[in-house]
Amino acid sequence: MNSVANKLLSPILLIAGAAMVIISLIMDFAGSGSSLRGPMLVIGILVFFAGLYLFPTQKHHRKIVYVIFLFPLLFTFAVTVIIPLVLGICYSFTDWTGIRFNSVVGLTNYMTMFKDPAFIWSILITFIFVVLNMVLINLVGFLLALLCTSGIKGGGFFRASYFLPNLIGGIVLGYIWQFVFNNVIIDMTDNISWLARSKTALFAIVVVYIWQYAGYIMLIYITGLTQIPGDVLEAAKIDGANPAQTLFKVKIPMIASTITICTFLTLTSAFKQFDVNMALTNGAGSVANFMGNYLSNGTQMLALNIYNTAISKNNYALGQAKAVFFFIILAVVSLIQVRVSNKKEVEL
Repeated sequence: MNSVANKLLSPILLIAGAAMVIISLIMDFAGSGSSLRGPMLVIGILVFFAGLYLFPTQKHHRKIVYVIFLFPLLFTFAVTVIIPLVLGICYSFTDWTGIRFNSVVGLTNYMTMFKDPAFIWSILITFIFVVLNMVLINLVGFLLALLCTSGIKGGGFFRASYFLPNLIGGIVLGYIWQFVFNNVIIDMTDNISWLARSKTALFAIVVVYIWQYAGYIMLIYITGLTQIPGDVLEAAKIDGANPAQTLFKVKIPMIASTITICTFLTLTSAFKQFDVNMALTNGAGSVANFMGNYLSNGTQMLALNIYNTAISKNNYALGQAKAVFFFIILAVVSLIQVRVSNKKEVEL
């Protein structure tokens, strides 16, 4: 009896739910029924999945239930990541104004992008920033992890203290350190702030970012170090290995997967650096002669350059083209880094 009822009720709910979703979308495009289209869309989705759940089949019922439970996550991911990515790629080939586009311009935005010296400079200093941070943050984080796992008195206090800067927002952190650099840490030769010159300003951003992010990486290294079996360390000690040999021959090889994770996190995070760069210098800093041009944005990294292009200069199509290029760079570099790290991990 239940099977017969399901056979009758399931298609009705499926059709009704699909119809309500379609009608709500039509109302949205038509700009009418603003107070009804939202509730109708939600109810339509729920009714559709209720009909899907009641679909009379034993073979695929478990898979249907899995899809229903995964749908909120998959839908959110599609709406916030997949669909904007696809639309962004499409908009990069148009004259999009942030609201609508009038024509397709092809590769014009991409050609304009590569003719801009400020954009090329932002790519260059972003790579410099990434390399410096990827090396220094992992080094500092690993050393702090060794300190906190060495049995030192007050180890918990040190862990909390080193991680605390990571809890401060990048904008707030940038303004705090801007005050420090302008009033406390100054160039003793001519009494000028580090932020006044592009070279020292970039180094200042690196210092602030290491101070903020090293504590987070430290916790990951601590997890890896504490998972090393104690009998392995004891065996190394019995065999006469000194602390340096134990570190390089035992501990580091055994946390190779942790090193891969930390390297990947620091790589992607440094590439996407925006808030500290904006709050600390807002990209300011002079470059006398780059590609035959004088630049006034010597510390403007790639993410900030994209933001200024789209928001400050109100050129959304060009900003979107830069964002697509940024995505390609990040994807390629991340894949290469993971492949190389995994290869080294296997060798270790």
